[in-house]
Amino acid sequence: MTEPPKRTALAADGLAAPLRHAIFRRIWVASLLSNLGLMIQSVGAAWAMTQMTSAADKVALVQTALMLPIMLISMPAGAIADMYDRRIVSLISLTIALTGATCLTLLTWIGAITPNILLAFCFIVGSGMALFGPAWQASVSEQVPAETLPSAVALNGISYNIARSFGPAIGGVVVAAAGAVAAFGANMLCYIPLLVVLFLWRRVSEPSRLPRERLNRAIVSGIRYITNSPSIRVVLTRTLVTGFAGGSVSALMPLVARDLLHGGAQTYGIMLGAFGMGAVIGALNISEVRKRMNGEAAIRLCALVMGAAIVVVAVSSEPVITAAALVVAGAVWMLAVALFNIGVQLSAPRWVAGRSLAAFQASISGGIAIGSWSWGHLADSIGVEGALVASGVAMAVSPVLGLWIRMPPVGERDEAAEFLDDPEVQLSLTGRSGPIIVEIEYRVDPNRARTFYRLMQMVQLSRQRNGAYGWSIARDIADPHLWIERYHCPTWLDYLRQRNRATQSERKLHVRAMKFHQGAEPVRIRRMLERPHGSVRWKETTPDRAATAAVEVLPVSTPAGSSA
Repeated sequence: MTEPPKRTALAADGLAAPLRHAIFRRIWVASLLSNLGLMIQSVGAAWAMTQMTSAADKVALVQTALMLPIMLISMPAGAIADMYDRRIVSLISLTIALTGATCLTLLTWIGAITPNILLAFCFIVGSGMALFGPAWQASVSEQVPAETLPSAVALNGISYNIARSFGPAIGGVVVAAAGAVAAFGANMLCYIPLLVVLFLWRRVSEPSRLPRERLNRAIVSGIRYITNSPSIRVVLTRTLVTGFAGGSVSALMPLVARDLLHGGAQTYGIMLGAFGMGAVIGALNISEVRKRMNGEAAIRLCALVMGAAIVVVAVSSEPVITAAALVVAGAVWMLAVALFNIGVQLSAPRWVAGRSLAAFQASISGGIAIGSWSWGHLADSIGVEGALVASGVAMAVSPVLGLWIRMPPVGERDEAAEFLDDPEVQLSLTGRSGPIIVEIEYRVDPNRARTFYRLMQMVQLSRQRNGAYGWSIARDIADPHLWIERYHCPTWLDYLRQRNRATQSERKLHVRAMKFHQGAEPVRIRRMLERPHGSVRWKETTPDRAATAAVEVLPVSTPAGSSA
């Protein structure tokens, strides 16, 4: 009787489960082609730069030009992905990347390419992909059920790394046979299938009850959510450090092929292919690693193994040994990045998913961009071998961070709680009315004051990451039982957003706080409109006052009071 549900659960946890959903499958296949084209272009760009200049820092800047836009514009891109139709955002961003790839192809074809022009159009292509990334990744949860989301994240990583396995080798052959212009043209053509699939996707979205935020407010909301989410902050910090330490592999690979292995474009493509093949192996084992190890242990092991592999690449002059080390490095690199990605995706609610993933992209890409520049300059000073050894040591030492900022446990996504009805008010409010002041009165047993105060520190983070400002908790010096929680929101619309962004676990946290309340009088919540002199035009005949309050009295047992 219980066997079929077990098989269903097992199937949902399998890596191939998301591919059973047609829309995910179509987008995944098209994105595989797009990633393949991007890898071919990367080979062409890096090799074209080595033909135009021998400076290691210029060669490394190709990787920086592709990755730096993700660091610079990812947060606005994430806000746009959360504010607008993610399908439309994806189409526009891919069009930008396609335009950059087309111009790069034409300029190379007519012989007008220079190092600076190459870097500029790599930056444009990178900008398009930076805008595309958050919308694409955040839309995964709309294409598959929640139980298959970790597998879908892993499959997207596999898509990139399958392309990384075969793309560089293909790119090396293409560049050797027809030059960099053919590689740039191949990338241009590979964007088209993904554009077509996204154009045909009939995305169903639920209209929000509230108007969308302005872009600047949405960016601020995303930053405040991240800064008040300890688990996401830890993951992003560890991601940045890992990207910095491991940025040497992709940045210095052309020089490894040319200077350490004394090969050409095909050797370069094969080495990148070995790294990508390892990444596919790592992605295929993500589920098994998550079952057997916690996040901190897995990240620690990946960093140590990758550090050793980078050192082997540095000291090896044999292509076979270098390729074997790169397979190992690719596997643990993919495992680490996927674990970071899954941690962010499952920690962020849907309303801020795009911005959280944008922050993740900024962390990994920013780390790689800064690392690429740093290791490139170091290679100019002490040589490619020395720079790689330093990178490997930095990667091996990075797990020491776990002593202070340990990777958080990752469970299922904490979904948003049900939408609350708007509070009853006696004033004619508009969306821009504000600031709105909220005060919540608790009567707490003095013997439980310390426990209550510690719980309220968690409530503070919950309120602030969802949009509350100026949070405070105060205790009446004349009545030690009385505690007052106070915060404000800039406008009435901001307040409505703040009280409805809470996830299920946050609502439970608020209920826990209210259960400390004791006495015959129920919890009292005051919502006040602060109105400094001259900020409101009056039509009423009643005299103006500094603030007008709407008071709500809530029994402790009612969950409706769990969100003020």
